[in-house]
Amino acid sequence: MALALFDLDETLIAGDSASLWLAYMVAEELAPASMIAEEQAMMSLYHQGKMDMHQYMAFTLQPLAGKTRQWLDSLCTRFAEQVLRDRIYPEGLARIEWHRQRGDELVLISASGEHLVAPMAQMLGMDHCVAILLDEEAGMLTGQTRGTLSFREGKVARINQLFAASANPWRESHGYSDSHNDLPLLQAVTHPHAVNPAPGLRQIAIEQAWPTLDWQLAS
Repeated sequence: MALALFDLDETLIAGDSASLWLAYMVAEELAPASMIAEEQAMMSLYHQGKMDMHQYMAFTLQPLAGKTRQWLDSLCTRFAEQVLRDRIYPEGLARIEWHRQRGDELVLISASGEHLVAPMAQMLGMDHCVAILLDEEAGMLTGQTRGTLSFREGKVARINQLFAASANPWRESHGYSDSHNDLPLLQAVTHPHAVNPAPGLRQIAIEQAWPTLDWQLAS
């Protein structure tokens, strides 16, 4: 079994799904506009490698507390179709198809919430979806997360959990990401790829002789 692990935000799509989702919720009057500035400040810390992901998720999930999973899934499916689909890089789709033709196990793995990542995994025809899990109580969302967050070293831990029955899931593996926050994942795979890398990751890719892929949206 060969694994093909794809990050979502800024790797397969142009933009960050969580930031776009917050803007969508504000436009739909489901969240206050005042959240956007604070979320952007947190995202600035993310790009510096200083974000507290637990804090970020607790903040951005506030508008969902008390909502049902069914309501959220329906809204997020519409969001993926209306906002994210047009942001998918054609080269990313081609690379996914290349792995599919090889018979590789396709995994969409993201530090965004499962409500945003699952619709994209389905749209892209992925075999597995690994994302931050949302907590529920009596069928209602609590606004909190559960389990290991798929962020930094957490992505490696979640893959180990998902493929616990495999002796060594990393033995033949490909990884694709734009962010230095994904260094633990890229260092774990046998074939790392830097996609539209942020400056810090681009420099590491040069030093490590990792392939660098610059994908663009269709004009």
